[in-house]
Amino acid sequence: MAPAGGLQAVAFLPKDGGTIRPVRRAGWLTAGAETLHPAYFAMVMATGIVSVAAHLMEIHWAALALCVVNALAYPFLWALTIIRLVRYPERILADATDHQRGVGFFTAVAATSVLGVQVLIVLGMSGVARVLWVLSLVLWAFLTYAIFAAFTVKEDKPTLAEGINGGWLVAVVATESIANLGALLAPFSRSRSEALLFTSLVFWLFGGMLYIWMISLIFYRYTFFRFLPSDLMPPYWINMGAMAISTLAGTTLVASAPGSPVLSRMLPFLLGFTTLFWATATWWIPMLVILALWRHVYRRYEIRYDPLYWGAVFPLGMYTVATLRLAQTLDLPPLLGLPRVFIVVALVAWTAVFAGFLGNAWRTYRRNDEPV
Repeated sequence: MAPAGGLQAVAFLPKDGGTIRPVRRAGWLTAGAETLHPAYFAMVMATGIVSVAAHLMEIHWAALALCVVNALAYPFLWALTIIRLVRYPERILADATDHQRGVGFFTAVAATSVLGVQVLIVLGMSGVARVLWVLSLVLWAFLTYAIFAAFTVKEDKPTLAEGINGGWLVAVVATESIANLGALLAPFSRSRSEALLFTSLVFWLFGGMLYIWMISLIFYRYTFFRFLPSDLMPPYWINMGAMAISTLAGTTLVASAPGSPVLSRMLPFLLGFTTLFWATATWWIPMLVILALWRHVYRRYEIRYDPLYWGAVFPLGMYTVATLRLAQTLDLPPLLGLPRVFIVVALVAWTAVFAGFLGNAWRTYRRNDEPV
């Protein structure tokens, strides 16, 4: 049987005739696939939206550099996922039925859609973006009903305090990401433009409803159950990020309204709820900062690399883009000051987490090659 982590012990005979010394073979790729967190696609989500934010703020070198990162990260994560599916299907099944980890699979949907937005806006590749939108739609349909059905019929369920966290809102992000990319692609699909916009409208509305369902439970868990520093995982920033991407999708629909009979009739409704989503996202920011200070400063909880931190970077980039688009939509120049601040915060946060990712990857590689 292979040792833990998917590594195998093999023996090499030294040329000088000494004793056989077993060493670990470099099975880091297999080990990485076996232990891959379902939410690791948040790395692509964060990288994609920060790239878009940098492009819109005219920091073009950063936007292009982040395109390169995603061009490597996205297929690599899919390769690890496929290896995991083939070699460790029981781990996939266990994660999919776990209330804490199962919702992480929705990052694959959001990553695919956000990557589509990145290649469309930064690189101008509408054909690739269209393929990514279709893929994200298929993934969304499969994961939504597979995961929530599994949670429903599962016999042994955790308590509300143990089972729900901000990461559940990735399902909202996945839904709204499809709405946003679909609306952006409408001008490139002339014959099916109206159908695409209506589909995007449906996803936008459902994403908003899904947020209401989930945030009610999350807020209840916040205020009526004991809260430990270990409970405040980085994905709680998705509380804000889900509303930020809802804002962005709303502004995209508003921009498409003049050419759409359906959307033009709903313009006041679209503007009202888009502003509501942005106000909610903005309310969350001070609250999340206070809780982060409580966790790491007052309670001195250690900061170390965790793939879930990508779920904290994504909302910063998304709030930058959403606020910029809302300021343009409502013609409110004073709001433009916020994106100028948040793009800096988003780039710094992305750099810090990426440095942690590289350091963790290097330590894992070295550990897998150490003698045993």
